[in-house]
Amino acid sequence: MKDLSEAKCHFCSLCDGRGCIGEMPGMGGAMESRNFLLNCSAWNLIQVPSLEDTELPPVKLAPMTGAVENVGFPDEHDFYQALVKTALASKAGICIGDGTPDEKLLFGIEALKKNKTKGAVFIKPYPNEKIIERSQWAEEEAELFGVDIDAYNIITMRNKVSLEKKDSSHLKELKRYWNARGFPFAIKGIFTPADLELVKEVKPDIAYISNHGGRVPTLTGSTASFLKEYANEIKRNTHSLWVDGGIRNASHAKKARALGADCILLGRPFATATLLEKTIDLTKSFSFI
Repeated sequence: MKDLSEAKCHFCSLCDGRGCIGEMPGMGGAMESRNFLLNCSAWNLIQVPSLEDTELPPVKLAPMTGAVENVGFPDEHDFYQALVKTALASKAGICIGDGTPDEKLLFGIEALKKNKTKGAVFIKPYPNEKIIERSQWAEEEAELFGVDIDAYNIITMRNKVSLEKKDSSHLKELKRYWNARGFPFAIKGIFTPADLELVKEVKPDIAYISNHGGRVPTLTGSTASFLKEYANEIKRNTHSLWVDGGIRNASHAKKARALGADCILLGRPFATATLLEKTIDLTKSFSFI
C-alpha cells in the first residue's frame, strides 16, 4: 500500500493507544480506548524478576479482519495477503480470524494457501453448527481451531449475525469435534471470572487471554495484569497459554513468558508494518526495519 492517505493508523512512534482514542472504525478501542491504553501501559508497570535469562516466547500474528473499515486498507483480500506475508517475513506464526461477510475468512484461508503455510483459525461464536461448517472450509490450512468468545461483546456483530454466548457444553462439543479430527482446540478471549470457569470446565488445549485489543466493551483492565493474576490457575487446566494486547517490545514479550505465557500475539504492530511495507525485528523493540 504505497498511498497511505486513507490509512486509519496514524503511525505513532509508540503505539500505546493515545493517538487513536475512540476511533472506531479505526485502530482505536472501545470505551475511549480504555483497555487499549491499559494493555499498553501495564507491560511497563508490571515487575518481574530479572529477564536476563528469559528467552523470547514464540510470536504469532493475532487474528485480524476489518482491513477496509478499521485499518483503511483499500481491499480486504489484498490486506490479508500482505499481512500474512509480513508476519512470515518477520518469522512469526500465523493466526487468521473470520467476520462478516464470509469472504473475510475465505481471504485468510486463501492467504495461508498462497503462502504455503498453516495457521491457527479462530471463528466467531456462532451456533456450533455454523462454526463447524466454517471450520470445514479451512481444514487443509489449519493447524488448530479456536472460538473467539470475546467477539460476543461486539454488539453490532452479535445482532447482525446471531452470535451466542458460549457455555461449557457448547465448547466441549467443539473440542470433541476438532480433537477427533486431530486439531487442538483453543478458547480465545479469556478475560473475566466467567471465562476462567469455562477454562476449568472445558480444559481447552490452548487458553488465549485477550480483550480483543481493547476493542470490545468488557471488564476494565489489562491482559498483562490478568495474566499475572491468573496464569497459574489457567495453566492447571490447559496445555498452552497464549496472550495478546499491548505487547510492543522484547522486554514485554519476556515479561509475558516469565509470567507464564507460552506464546504471544501481535495485532496492530503487524498491521502497521504491513501498511508501511516493512518487516518487524522481533528480537528488539518490534521496530520496523
